Amino acid sequence: MHLENKIAIVTGASSGIGIEFSKKLVSRGAVVYGLARRLSKLQEVREQIGNKFIPVQMDITKPEDISNWALSTFQDDHLPHILINNAGLGYFGNVEDMSVDDWNTMVNTNLNGVFYLTRKVVPLMKKNDNHCHIINIASVAGLLGNPQISGYNATKFGLRGFSEALFKELRYHDIKVSTMFPGSIDTHFFDTAGGSGTHANMLQASDVADTLLYLLETPDNFLINEITLRPLNPKNPDDL
Repeated sequence: MHLENKIAIVTGASSGIGIEFSKKLVSRGAVVYGLARRLSKLQEVREQIGNKFIPVQMDITKPEDISNWALSTFQDDHLPHILINNAGLGYFGNVEDMSVDDWNTMVNTNLNGVFYLTRKVVPLMKKNDNHCHIINIASVAGLLGNPQISGYNATKFGLRGFSEALFKELRYHDIKVSTMFPGSIDTHFFDTAGGSGTHANMLQASDVADTLLYLLETPDNFLINEITLRPLNPKNPDDL
């Protein structure tokens, strides 16, 4: 896909890799609808990267709000080409210490929110004369379980299954579906998730965004449906 003048939707666009995804897409000439709950943060991103970034205050766990926005934003002559389901969060800890609210928040954001938005974007993409691409941002936690991240594991395993089914469902409609499984990224994710914090040997958000561009810019009949990203040396350099 050539990204010049393509229309992209990026969730979780106010922080972390969502900002980097938006920057890279705009740098290629795409128009980006950046979705997040914090409008002030989205406006800061727009000041950084320009008017091709369009802030959209949105809580993706509210399906009616998503439906109303999609209906009012897109028409037959203005259709999305790219959807990046990036918004996500995690709460870590022993299963007996996890609250029902934390569990439900992860499921609603990491899994239900992806469904709510995707179900509204897919019919629009089917109308598009161009090839389109959906990229779901999972995690290595969607490939293997580990202690104290059972809830996060459950949502990312679920996202993998959803993505696999969606890829097979949409491939003959000229819509690609890819899933990215990054390891730990040096972002503010761990501020709320818990754990030991970030360090320099983690994946860098800009490098992850470069990989996303690579996936998008592959030839139309070439699909990488799953890709795993890891640091070669994941250990904190301060501990070496």
